[in-house]
Amino acid sequence: MPVDLVHWKGQAVALEHFTEIPERAMVVCAHPDDAEIGAGGTTAHWSRNGCEISYVVCTTGSSGSNDESMTSDRIVDIRRKEQEDAAAVIGVSNLVMLPYPDGMLEANREFLGDIVKAIRTHQPDVIFTHDPFRFDGFNHRDHRNTGITVQDAVYPYARDHLHFPEQLINGLEPYIVGDVFFWHADEPNVVVDITDTIDIRIDALSKHSSQVPGLSRQSGSDRGIRDRSRSVAEGFPFEYGEAFRRISARPRRR
Repeated sequence: MPVDLVHWKGQAVALEHFTEIPERAMVVCAHPDDAEIGAGGTTAHWSRNGCEISYVVCTTGSSGSNDESMTSDRIVDIRRKEQEDAAAVIGVSNLVMLPYPDGMLEANREFLGDIVKAIRTHQPDVIFTHDPFRFDGFNHRDHRNTGITVQDAVYPYARDHLHFPEQLINGLEPYIVGDVFFWHADEPNVVVDITDTIDIRIDALSKHSSQVPGLSRQSGSDRGIRDRSRSVAEGFPFEYGEAFRRISARPRRR
């Protein structure tokens, strides 16, 4: 896989062109629309090349509105429908929406158990999620708690049978995830070519009209997404890319 130096947030970083397409991948995100923002181009590309994509959306998005006339009860239903429509555009096979309120996501045992169960159920080779260790700029608390919980769930909780043993019924078994891809990382190390799915990513994001109003092809938001994706691909033989910090799960035994 080619490695190139690109300028990322003002400094040169080495990005490896990641070309593998796994059998199964999962996105675990804090809010409706985070999945498409973080990994929409990659998941659309993988889906169209035979990868089964699962989404786990951890909150209802109950506080996600700048409309002062909006209520939490109303916005939850709106955002659920938006997420369902966006997932359909991406080509998601399994959509899990957890019931946690927006802004109240805790990195506790209950939430950890939910993610462990999702991993054991859908058995992803790769998981995409928020990078909880960002220092360059603000990082939403729900994003931090989601990212750290996913990392904990992958190692060691989902893989070891003595963690959450009550889940191991009806054929559910411990499971080892291959890689975690963190989006919006300060120091990414892999890039995926999304040239063939940049339009799909934008179309999926446009379904979240309560969050990104006016997003359409040739709009200002569209151009901004394209410009950022183009800058990620600079130096590579493709036009648009998505960058991630990839870490591999530890071997089964300590």
